[in-house]
Amino acid sequence: MPFNIPILLTWLRVALIPLVVGVYYLPLHWLPRSDQDLAATIVFIVAAITDWFDGFLARRWNQTSAFGAFLDPVADKLMVTGALLVLVHLDRVDHFIAFIIIGREIAISALREWMAQLGASRSVAVSSLGKIKTAAQMTAIPMLLFHDVLFGIVDTQLLGEAFLYIAAILTVWSMFYYMRRAWPLIKEKAGAFD
Repeated sequence: MPFNIPILLTWLRVALIPLVVGVYYLPLHWLPRSDQDLAATIVFIVAAITDWFDGFLARRWNQTSAFGAFLDPVADKLMVTGALLVLVHLDRVDHFIAFIIIGREIAISALREWMAQLGASRSVAVSSLGKIKTAAQMTAIPMLLFHDVLFGIVDTQLLGEAFLYIAAILTVWSMFYYMRRAWPLIKEKAGAFD
């Protein structure tokens, strides 16, 4: 397993996930809910920044690796899934929206693994649509965690919900995009078992 700064940042992101979840298990007399929201928001934003920064550094310093390419999306999916489960528990996100987003991540991860085994991983490589979906999620989640009015004018719950609905639509759209790209090979392999 290679060890460099980009991979260290990815491991840091994995380590921050339990903090986002765990802060809500602290007794309210230790840390009031508004402080829990602020702490979870800050930790999530730091984790999201490492997501951008580790990829940037890996490319800039030519430290990309197969292990980093594996670990980075796993960390992203754990981060989003953990935060969404907390938000469902806090009744700030609709169960169905969370199911769509988490279910798609599982389905596309399985599809990518299968396509890699067939030597066709390029056909389901991350697209710009997937990147926009991720950006919408990474914008929505800290707003929903913060769950307050920002600067006296921005209702972060309302704005976060809007971004999450956009993310959910892009989630379904990108899933169909990847399935369409993989469909010829899926049909070919299914025909081989007839």
